[in-house]
Amino acid sequence: MKYTEKISNKLNELLEKNYDAEKGYLNAADNVESTKLKRFFKARASERSEFAKNLRTEILAYGQIPEDSGSFKGTMHRNWMSLKSLFSSNDEEAILEEAIRGEQASYDEYRDILKEDDFVPSTRKLLESQKQQIQSAINNLKLEEELA
Repeated sequence: MKYTEKISNKLNELLEKNYDAEKGYLNAADNVESTKLKRFFKARASERSEFAKNLRTEILAYGQIPEDSGSFKGTMHRNWMSLKSLFSSNDEEAILEEAIRGEQASYDEYRDILKEDDFVPSTRKLLESQKQQIQSAINNLKLEEELA
């Protein structure tokens, strides 16, 4: 496999996870009562949409084709999908806990991909920045959970 294909495959994995996270955050926003949490979840969904846009651009720069939608595979997707079972009770604390688990899985995936691949500096910078933003979201979610 060519280097560009290998890197694009890794970036596509992250792209799919970001599509899944965006959908998960939009679902969360639709299923909480708190206006503050709705805004927070919508902001995270928008952030993940921007992550996806940037990853798509990076994949195209490698001359490869980006994925068009999220995956139905992997732990991260299952974490986000398990939110559905929580929505019937609108338990905001449980939704926050699930969002934290989903974000932690995303953070771990970024960390692992950054460890194993030798990215060009611009790609590494993009992924490091997204990873840091995910860590910030985790910190904010934990704070929201404490306040809930």
